[in-house]
Amino acid sequence: MPQLGESIAEAAIIHFLVQPGDSVKADQDLIEVETNKATMSVTSPCSGRVEKFSVLLNESYAVGTVLGQIEATQEETVRLGLDGPGPVKNAEAGPVSRPEISPRSGRVQPTVRGLPVPANAKGASYLSPRLKARMDELGLHAADLAGIAGSGAAGRVTVEDFEKFIAHLEKQRMSKASSMRVAVADAMRRSWTRPLATVGLPVALDALLAHRKSSSPKPGPALYALRALAIALAENSAPAGRLVGSKIVHPSSIDVGFAVEAEDGVLVPVIRDADKKSLKDLTQRYNELVELARQRKLPAEATGGSIATVTNYGTFGLIWATPIPLPEQTLVLGMGAGRRVPFWDEAKGQFLPVTESNLTLSFDHRVLDGGGAGRLLTRVADLMLKPETL
Repeated sequence: MPQLGESIAEAAIIHFLVQPGDSVKADQDLIEVETNKATMSVTSPCSGRVEKFSVLLNESYAVGTVLGQIEATQEETVRLGLDGPGPVKNAEAGPVSRPEISPRSGRVQPTVRGLPVPANAKGASYLSPRLKARMDELGLHAADLAGIAGSGAAGRVTVEDFEKFIAHLEKQRMSKASSMRVAVADAMRRSWTRPLATVGLPVALDALLAHRKSSSPKPGPALYALRALAIALAENSAPAGRLVGSKIVHPSSIDVGFAVEAEDGVLVPVIRDADKKSLKDLTQRYNELVELARQRKLPAEATGGSIATVTNYGTFGLIWATPIPLPEQTLVLGMGAGRRVPFWDEAKGQFLPVTESNLTLSFDHRVLDGGGAGRLLTRVADLMLKPETL
């Protein structure tokens, strides 16, 4: 099978244009094949007689696969640089041989033209039309094939690899994924189609914790971060814009969501106009939404349409993470667990113990660059250092 295009890894056999025993000429069309882009023909590399085809109709074969054999004449073997005693068989139908001089022997050696990567390379993601159809039939996605070691060209997963994988799965213990888990998986697949990046910054929490201790009701740590993010985005909403085609769509209101762990998944309640309400005014609504989310009873008006999300992964003891923005969002602000660490006080000339947390901002790199993300995160951190202003 020749390389039929830069990104083509395999093609399906749809028609034999000659039969075994037929005489053919060099560059004559032998087999009609179909890729995901077009229908085209594989030509004969030489003149001779078709001895046999090694492939089947309606099957897909990787680039470099032997499609058949031609019995070439002595004259043709000399032309192809395969000269030797007697007629030579196994002149592969497919890749056109190009003579190349070997520096050691001086003899002409055939090479296969057009392979952009080694046949055993890993990490390629091409899926043939036939494999896609089979996956659609089973309701599977490309991400579900991560556990398959492809045997095709450039490490591509072939239909045969896929069927062996499915047969192996059927022998394993399996449990049904919940509807929430499937929904989360679908959202993360769509999110990961974008180039995502993360920046981080430590922030001292002592002032925040003191403010929280004296407040009634007490705001959750994530609510401080949510309010600070809302104020920062109200000052400049461009970082929360979404790139659609060649346009950046700016948010019409500062509606910010926050992640709540629910049974077998995560729900994201939304606080509308979070920039227009004080931290104190938001606390009761925030606590209500947390409880409703845990019970999976969120009202429709409290879901969807948010421009960013805040997640407190510190509740799991994590100090650093790279959360993924929802598909319809550009930003997600993360907050790690607080830890007592030494901080150098310039005025006193000594180290002092402070409670510090890492803030992370994950973002769509198409909309925002590292500098813009860093400035936004710095502004959020500065606001959190002055909780009384929130």
